[in-house]
Amino acid sequence: MAGPVFIGTPPIEVRFKRNPRAKRLTLRLSRTDGKATLTMPARAPLREAEAFARKQEGWLRAQLSKLPDVTPLIHGGTIPYQGRELEIEAAAGKSVRIENDRILVGGPHAGARLQAFIKTQARNALVPAVEKYAARIERPFNRITLRDTRSRWGSCSAEGNLMFSWRLVMAPPVVLEYVAAHEVAHLVEMNHSQDFWDVVHFLMPEYQNHRNWLRQNGAKLHVIKFST
Repeated sequence: MAGPVFIGTPPIEVRFKRNPRAKRLTLRLSRTDGKATLTMPARAPLREAEAFARKQEGWLRAQLSKLPDVTPLIHGGTIPYQGRELEIEAAAGKSVRIENDRILVGGPHAGARLQAFIKTQARNALVPAVEKYAARIERPFNRITLRDTRSRWGSCSAEGNLMFSWRLVMAPPVVLEYVAAHEVAHLVEMNHSQDFWDVVHFLMPEYQNHRNWLRQNGAKLHVIKFST
């Protein structure tokens, strides 16, 4: 497959992906990282795809302008944590701790230290949530892993392995709980059928509110940059 194409000024990178099941050219822009991907049928000419991408430059720029700005983490800035904004302040030592509406970060490399802290807190919140919901439906699970995923907030494998984005701990606690309930429900139904949503409703009747929060605000969590 040919490399990406850069269109316009300033240039926008568009990556091409062939899909044997694709019937037409489709251009999508990720709300989480701002990357543009053009999916094309297996036999579609590359020049046709390039021309299509160039015709869509105006649409791409309009969509990019709607994305939240990337937010680097520095002393004096803020970070969302459990649904509230905490001011980042330098502190003595090498630990990270929360005091009222401040998060105190010791030592250099604030972003790396904050990322490690966020990961730890995410596991501390997700493990008991999964255990609670799995017990309610009397289904065992295998392993819990945390990743910095972009396309999904969680997943459940056929073997009962659960994966979650550690960025969930930056959302309100009820949103993290919803994602835990959602993935646990897959231990019963490995699909998104009505039976699956019935299990989610049993575990968390008000789940739709928290699902909507992620749809409306999730992209803001992904643009937070922990590394420089």
